[in-house]
Amino acid sequence: MTKAMKYENVKMVGDNDKARYVLRKDGEKPLVVIGFNPSTANEAKADATMARVMGIAERNGFDSFIMLNLYPQRTTKPAGLDREMNDGLHQKNLRQIKEALKDIDKPTVLLAFGNNIGLRPYLRTCLRDIVTAISDKSPRYVQVGTTKWGNPRHPLYAGYPELADFDIDTYLTSIRS
Repeated sequence: MTKAMKYENVKMVGDNDKARYVLRKDGEKPLVVIGFNPSTANEAKADATMARVMGIAERNGFDSFIMLNLYPQRTTKPAGLDREMNDGLHQKNLRQIKEALKDIDKPTVLLAFGNNIGLRPYLRTCLRDIVTAISDKSPRYVQVGTTKWGNPRHPLYAGYPELADFDIDTYLTSIRS
């Protein structure tokens, strides 16, 4: 039986309340998660999504996590995201993602953004750029189920299933616009 993952010794890289690039708990075997956008979780407290991410990670043999997002703008309401992509914010997100994964070979990357990827057209660009930015790490992409539209399910709506492989190349082709 694995020991319950606690929300302690969590580190955050962000710009105050405007953006969060990385939220992480270091360990030997982290689950890398790409969510939609950061909400309220920070280094001091988890939100419902982070609690679920920790449970999924723990139940699948991971001892830690690295939480990333398609777009780093903090907002509690998806509709509150920038109407147009802030390229400076996006480029900083890509740099921070590469930095967060620099010492990890073949990370397991849980895609966890649900149908919200369709909320703003630029979010598909963000995903493509992230996949390209970390391609040299040879990641294994996984999911906890898909929505009826074929998007990787958000953790809050997935329970605690086993991680299943996700074909990122086919997915990226299917969401081209």
